[in-house]
Amino acid sequence: MEEIKLVVAVRKDLGMSCGKIAVQVAHASVMAALAAEGSHTFSVWLAGGQKKIVVKVRDLDELRRLEEEARRRGVAVHEVQDMGLTEVPPGSITCAALGPAASSELDPFTGHLKLL
Repeated sequence: MEEIKLVVAVRKDLGMSCGKIAVQVAHASVMAALAAEGSHTFSVWLAGGQKKIVVKVRDLDELRRLEEEARRRGVAVHEVQDMGLTEVPPGSITCAALGPAASSELDPFTGHLKLL
């Protein structure tokens, strides 16, 4: 059985604290899980420990290119837009979850990204 994972790409240009990043990644993960719930992919991902990989992107432009590529390949995208109550301006796109999907679907366009 092929490995299923979730990749969360976080913008580095916003200067978020570690705690803020953790919360944004949690938001993205929950959004992705709820959207995938009930699917075979979700069941395999859940049974396999819900592997999550957190990577960094430079800015919104790089995040958008990554999202476009994911959609082009049929990979689910779940973008987090912050309310702006703490560290970033309202409406800031902080990160995006890609998947959950098979590693073979994600790695060709996310494998080059550096871990956060």
